Amino acid sequence: MAKLVIDPVTRLEGHLKIEVDVEGGKVKDAKSSGTLFRGFEIILKGRDPRDASQITQRICGVCPTAHGTASVRCLDNAFGVKPPTNGRIIRNLILGADFLMSHILHFYHLVALDYVKGPDTEPFIPRYEGDYRLDPKTNKVAVEQYIKALDIRQKCHQMVALFGGKAPHVYGMVVGGATEVPTVDKIVSFKWRLKEIQEFIDGTYLPTVYLVAGAYKDLFEVGPGCKNLIAFGVFPLDDNEKTFLLKPGAYTQGKDSPLDQTQIKEYVKYSWYDDKTTGLHPSKGMTVPDPNKKTGYSFVKSPRYRDLPHEAGPLARMWVTNPVLSKNANKFLGVDEKKEIRFRDLGDKAFSILGRIAARAEECKLVADAMDKWIMQLKPGAPSYVKADIPKEAMGFGLSEAPRGALGHWISIKDQKIDNYQVCSATIWNAGPKDDKGNLGPIEQALIGTPVKDIKNPFNIVRVVRSFDP
Repeated sequence: MAKLVIDPVTRLEGHLKIEVDVEGGKVKDAKSSGTLFRGFEIILKGRDPRDASQITQRICGVCPTAHGTASVRCLDNAFGVKPPTNGRIIRNLILGADFLMSHILHFYHLVALDYVKGPDTEPFIPRYEGDYRLDPKTNKVAVEQYIKALDIRQKCHQMVALFGGKAPHVYGMVVGGATEVPTVDKIVSFKWRLKEIQEFIDGTYLPTVYLVAGAYKDLFEVGPGCKNLIAFGVFPLDDNEKTFLLKPGAYTQGKDSPLDQTQIKEYVKYSWYDDKTTGLHPSKGMTVPDPNKKTGYSFVKSPRYRDLPHEAGPLARMWVTNPVLSKNANKFLGVDEKKEIRFRDLGDKAFSILGRIAARAEECKLVADAMDKWIMQLKPGAPSYVKADIPKEAMGFGLSEAPRGALGHWISIKDQKIDNYQVCSATIWNAGPKDDKGNLGPIEQALIGTPVKDIKNPFNIVRVVRSFDP
């Protein structure tokens, strides 16, 4: 048996180490280790609750808007306010623009280089070698799209800034709604950028994803993971937040169920946190680091839903919502274009490296097309914010989704100050270590059985990890 350590795993946001044991050309055991302690929960204690939506955006360099969204939803809940229609829609548009940017980033600038061979210059090197299957002409076209995707991502950030004030860390979302009152000029400016992005998604991004999938069909069999899924719901479609574009829900041991956030617990037996904090719901959670703990191997906690590991992210959201897929999927699957096929029609193929990548691309189109409708629902000059006074004492929670998974914030307020604030970040659902019962995290489970032909060139290992967009 050979041990392989990849530290750090590149082309992702954060600090991740992967250790695997390889036997007979396959992974037999795996460890996923988050090696950075962030401690934002400690930073927030004692501060004005309204600071949370700005400070928590600094948790992550690639999904600050998602943290901002979860935080203002958490504050709305604690303060007892609901944003007006314009405020709800503007929040959706800001977060939606960030989703588009992040999904395009993930494919073109993080994972595509595992399938498309770039020139022997930075940023295309260093890389693992040995499994590039596209013909030279197709490969060349895909490499050229790398640059175009940078321009498209820039326009996504411009859309974030139009209503958010700046990007990537936005000021435009606050407790009670949004700070920007929409104008006709801003609506038009947003819409024409969105039109170009939609054309890129429909004409370039989705076709390229399925083109790559056609060359690597065996990877629909690699990296299945735990096959339990969780989604918190994102992009509310009504002011009472009863319906969502991407629905909340869980898929556990082959059965669907409504989401019950009270069934979430965070375990730390194998994390560098004090054992007295294990098994707590986030509303009662504590952040007490113990970096010398002998059983620990990660600064990431192990969140569990109904005491079981659950994968979060585009695969989970698309499986729970089960929307109609694009015609690119029909063509790839050899299905008549007139027939509507839904995400679950992919079956077990969805639970794989390429299933996650396809889910992200299909979700990108779904969100972009919805945004095209939302932007026209804004009412110029109408209020987008309601005044919200700080309660003396309150508790609240805010559930949302980051591009890479389910995201929750919980707050306790005493004497108008933050007494406790806990964040269950998107990636910890997937990248967490074993829990107290010894159950591996979703990335760890997905790595089990992964083929490793050459231990010095473990491209399938990083393909599995990057498919989760940690």
